[in-house]
Amino acid sequence: MSIDVNNESGTEVDEQAILDIARYALARMRIHPLSELSVIVVDADAMEQLHIQWMDLPGPTDVMSFPMDELRPPSKDDDEPPQGLLGDIVLCPEVAERQGKEAPTQHSMDEELHLLTVHGVLHLLGYDHEEADEKAEMFGLQAAIVDGWRAEKGMTGPSPAPTVS
Repeated sequence: MSIDVNNESGTEVDEQAILDIARYALARMRIHPLSELSVIVVDADAMEQLHIQWMDLPGPTDVMSFPMDELRPPSKDDDEPPQGLLGDIVLCPEVAERQGKEAPTQHSMDEELHLLTVHGVLHLLGYDHEEADEKAEMFGLQAAIVDGWRAEKGMTGPSPAPTVS
């Protein structure tokens, strides 16, 4: 799996953990091991510009996903996963820090970035949360991936509750 993490935010983030959880999520979703992903960490001003340009919404947001080849997880366990460019995930640590503090189960900026990375991966794979049933599926899968990764890393304590809308 080729995953690039580029921190342009000026904020110190755990780039290795972002890389690790993205790799874990893609493996769990059975994405081809030669697929490519880019994760960009930006400041609030850059995120706000992207949010306005692509969503026509004001203010910075937490995560945005820009799919390339529209890869999807294989439908059956024995299907060969397709290879390609997944696309870009853009994260904003300033928004992540605020959301972590405001969450019902308060958590760190890095923990929120882990959750947002998985959220972004799922968006790249075609998951959405516009409808209630889609939201339940996506957020359930998101929680399972974050919990599985945390267990594999030996992290204790409750996983962060989804704060992404």
